[in-house]
This record gives sequence, C-alpha cells and structure tokens, in this order.
Amino acid sequence: MQRVAAEGQGHLGLAIGLAAGPLVALGLARFAYALLLPAMSDDLSWSYSAAGALNTTNAAGYLVGALLAAPLARAMGTRRAFLAGTAVTTLAIGLTATTSLYAVLLTIRFVAGLAGALAFVLGAVLVAEASHRGSRGRAAVLLGVYFGGAGAGIVAAGLLVPWVLEITHGSGWREGWIALAAVGVLATIAAGLAARRVADPAPPEDHARRWDRRLIGWAVLAYTCFGLGYIAYLTFISEYLTDQGMTGPLIAGFWAVVGVTAAVSGLAWGPLLGRVGGSRGMAVVMTALAVGTVLPVVLDGPVAAYLSGAVVGGSFLAVVTAVSIAVREALPQPHWTAGIAFATIAFGLGQTVGPTLTGWVSDVTADLGTGLLLSGAILVVGAGVALVQPRRAE
Repeated sequence: MQRVAAEGQGHLGLAIGLAAGPLVALGLARFAYALLLPAMSDDLSWSYSAAGALNTTNAAGYLVGALLAAPLARAMGTRRAFLAGTAVTTLAIGLTATTSLYAVLLTIRFVAGLAGALAFVLGAVLVAEASHRGSRGRAAVLLGVYFGGAGAGIVAAGLLVPWVLEITHGSGWREGWIALAAVGVLATIAAGLAARRVADPAPPEDHARRWDRRLIGWAVLAYTCFGLGYIAYLTFISEYLTDQGMTGPLIAGFWAVVGVTAAVSGLAWGPLLGRVGGSRGMAVVMTALAVGTVLPVVLDGPVAAYLSGAVVGGSFLAVVTAVSIAVREALPQPHWTAGIAFATIAFGLGQTVGPTLTGWVSDVTADLGTGLLLSGAILVVGAGVALVQPRRAE
C-alpha cells in the first residue's frame, strides 16, 4: 500500500512538472495575447479582423505542430520533442517584443503555435504513459492536473501583464512579452527536470501503425466545435470588457479568476470525467462552457463578467482532459500519441477559423457580443455531437 501511495504521489509530482508545457504553450503564448491585445491594437492601429488573424495564424501553426507531433516523437523521442517545443515557444514569446511589422508578427505567432502544439500534445502523451496502468479516474485527475498548467500560465500572465502595462502607462506591450518570456524560461527548466523522470512511450510496430480513426470520430468532431467556439472568447474577452467600460485592475482580476479556476479545474472535474467517460464528459463540460461564454453578453456588469470568467476558466481545460480520456479509452496504448495528435489536428482546424470568423462577424455587426453569442451556439452544437460518440464496451 505504501508503495502504491508513493507511486501515486510521484505521478502527481510528475504531472505538475510536465504542466510547465501547457503553461508556456497555452497560458503564456496563446491566452496572454488577449491581455496584450488592447495595447498592441491601439499602438499598431489594428482592426478586429487583423487582431483575430494573428491568433488565427497562431492556431494554424498549432495545427501544423499537431500534424508533426507523432512523426517527430518517433524521430527524436517524445521527451526531446516535448522539451524542444517548450523551449522554442518560449523563444517565440520573447521575439514578439522585437518588432512592429505585421508580417513578422504573423510569422512569430505561427512558430509559437507550432512549437506549442508539440509541447502540449507530447506532454499529454508522457502523462498518459506514466498513468496508463492506473484506473480511469486516476488518469483523469493526472491529465487534469497536467492541462491545469495552462491555467497557472493564465494566472501568471493575468497578474504580470496588467502590472507591466500600468507601470508603462498602458504602452508597454513589448515589456509585457519580455516578462512572459522570463516566466517561460523558468517553466522550460521545470519541464526538463520533470521529463527526465518518465520513459518515452513505446512506438507502435510498423504493422500496427494503422488504426481506425472512426473509433474516436464523433469525439473529434465535437472537439473541432470546441476549437471553433472557445478561442473567440479567450481572444476577444479583454477587448469586449474594455469596450464595456471595465478598467485595467478589474480586467486583471477577471483574468486571475479565469486562471485560478482553470488551474484547479482538473481536480474538480477529474473524478466526474473518470466516472462518466470522455465523450459524455465532453458534453457536460462544453455545455457549461457555452453558458459561461454568453454570460457577459446577456448580463451586464463586473459581477457577470467575473462569474463568466469562473465558469469558462473552470471548464475549458476540462474539455481537453475529456477528449484525452476518450482517446485513452478507445485506442490501445501504442496509438495514444497518434490519437491525441489526430484530435488536436481537428481542434486546430476549429481554432484556426474561430478568431477570424468571430472578428469578421464582429466587424460586420460592429459588436463583439454577436461574435461571442455565435461561439456559445457552436459550443452547444459540439456538446450534442459528443453525445453521439459510443462508449467503449467494458
């Protein structure tokens, strides 16, 4: 019993260490962009569509990274590819501060997305490998802790960026990116120390590399809807709240709420996802996410905004945990890397289109709220699709 408990604590510590990957890939490189967007947009005179296109380019890079994750893991080893992704993402964060040229920023955001996908996908594979002999509930908790690293990144960005902008009188978006890169360096070191403690997953034999993607088809389609729907909120919510009259300190507090609830969401949702399974869990969590997405549009004021942040923060990473569980349930262990990568590719397609679609709708209607309502509707559709995914026979 003591040995089992020690192994469980060791796996938890490993998941926390590897969570530095999503902290950098999503918390800093992806979601912190929303905090810096108002200052960048004002300084560089961007439209909603131009601002959305930068995140679309980041998402396109994420899509390419998801395509490359499995072959790079086979060629370099999963641990090395994971660490390379984390390090390159951190470098791209720092480089964002060095230019005002739109084309160069597009390129940097693309590279950050590509490398971030490697870190995110392959870190999840390492956690799944470390926990694959445990129960479904245990695996759900460990994966939830791992994905919660993105929430920790949001907390760090939500506290750090507004402070930097305040001391630079709202114009220091370059200093903001440099500060985020410094956090990324520390996180990369932590990820490297954790990765040394887990073995590379065994690659599938040549004859076993073919697998039936239909086994996770409906869950993957639902995940595409998630990519379409969630990214608009996290891209434009700071801009929307600013337009509604919320000040910098209130928005900083909002992002702190999003980050804290995201960081602990794995512990909150993990036991439920372990009981109901991946696809049904996706339906529940995406429904909650849809409600949180539309709350600041249908209700005014800081209280509604903070409630929205708590619901969205506490649910969006749980969707990622749920789809990882669905892959783990449906496929044998040698195919987990390919399965998670395939799901991430579909997700990447959704989030590539999402920011530009929302930006275009918001430009046409001259109202960001319309784009957020569209995102909520897409998430509801995705929740319904997830229910179609059959459960694996026990």
